[in-house]
Amino acid sequence: MDCLITTLPLLLLLSLFTSTSAVNFEVRNNCPYTVWAAATPVGGGQQLNQGQVWNINVPPGTKMARIWGRKNCNFGGGGCETGDCGGVLQCTGWGKPPNTLAEFALNQFNNLDFFDISNVDGFNIPMSFGPTRPGADKCHTISCTADIVGQCPAALRVPGGCNNPCTTFPRPEYCCTNGPCDPTDYSRFFKTRCPDAYSYPKDDATSTFTCPGGSTDYRVVFCP
Repeated sequence: MDCLITTLPLLLLLSLFTSTSAVNFEVRNNCPYTVWAAATPVGGGQQLNQGQVWNINVPPGTKMARIWGRKNCNFGGGGCETGDCGGVLQCTGWGKPPNTLAEFALNQFNNLDFFDISNVDGFNIPMSFGPTRPGADKCHTISCTADIVGQCPAALRVPGGCNNPCTTFPRPEYCCTNGPCDPTDYSRFFKTRCPDAYSYPKDDATSTFTCPGGSTDYRVVFCP
């Protein structure tokens, strides 16, 4: 009995600590159309009509995580036009290109949160991503809002989006799968329109942003 009395308060304290240390990601749809938001490895998926918000509590230490939007979904058959994850609302794996990605890793090297917007998998929905409490240096909101779908090179055009060159032309110079990798004309198309965002896999220097771990929650906005 004594053990039970002393253990229960400890478990309660641990559960409180865990819940209060989670990082909130507010996902908002400002687009004039429905977006089926997706998040992995936590969150799954949520239909967002214009103006709706989805809040996701993400554990500290989470790494290799993504949030993205899907368009024109029919989960009764056919899946989503862009960003599909196996034809289901609740994603458990990555989405199918093209999809604009919000990527993040929490409490990593030097206790920093790392975050970025990526067009490495192509582009389907304009996006902004950043801390709800901005700080100095690289702890601020980034965005990719250019008309990439409308201006997409003909070779990369697909219904509802602009594909990435690696999917269209699966060669080492586009996929960065064999030794050093440099920008291409296709990656420059994305970079000139969205300088904050990754345009090819080795585009780290100008595309990775950080905030002190545990200092802020985050907000992802479709069509900011």
